[in-house]
Amino acid sequence: MELHQLRYFCAVAENGQLFPARAEHSHVSQPSLSQQILKLEAELGARLFDRLGRSVRLTEVGKAFSASCAIRPA
Repeated sequence: MELHQLRYFCAVAENGQLFPARAEHSHVSQPSLSQQILKLEAELGARLFDRLGRSVRLTEVGKAFSASCAIRPA
């Protein structure tokens, strides 16, 4: 697990915003952001987000993991 993966996860989880919007905010391309989130999920062995078209929603595992960001999931 890499620190930048956690930062990306927290950025997406914080507002539940679309990946492209979070990618722009994080100064990283959307495909790179998505790839890092997928790598983090693979390493954890669990999906952190439900992908609903262009939007995302935290899974139950994602909600529990978001405690590492010191945020409250929506």
